[in-house]
Amino acid sequence: MSIIQYKSSDELAMHAVKGLQDKKGIEIVLINLKNTPNSVTDYFVIASGSSDTHVDALSISVDKVLNEECNEEPMSVEGRTNREWILLDYGNVIIHVFKESARKFYALEQLWGDAEITKIEEKEVND
Repeated sequence: MSIIQYKSSDELAMHAVKGLQDKKGIEIVLINLKNTPNSVTDYFVIASGSSDTHVDALSISVDKVLNEECNEEPMSVEGRTNREWILLDYGNVIIHVFKESARKFYALEQLWGDAEITKIEEKEVND
C-alpha cells in the first residue's frame, strides 16, 4: 500500500511557476495570501501570454507539471473557451493566465496590494 504525499501550497505554487516558465510565461508574479484576512487561497500565481494560443499553452503546461510532479488535478478550470483569462483552481493555489490586454484591464495585483508580491525573474535561454 503506497502513501500519497500531498504537496504544500508553497510547493504547488513553485511547481506552477515552473510550468509557466517552461512555456515562457510573461511577467510571472507570485502573490502570498497566507496572512491576508478573508483570503480564499494561500497563493495566486499570475502570468501573461502574448496570444490566445500562448495563454492556452501556458495553462496546459501548468496542468502537466502539477499532474506529473505533484499528482494534482485542478478542482476547476475556467476560461479555456475564450483564452483571454484562464483560471486553474488547485484549492490552496489559484493560477491566473491572462492575455496581456486582459491582465492590464483586471489588474489583480493591485487588488491584493497588502499581500506579499514576488516578481519571478524570467528564465535565461540556457536554463
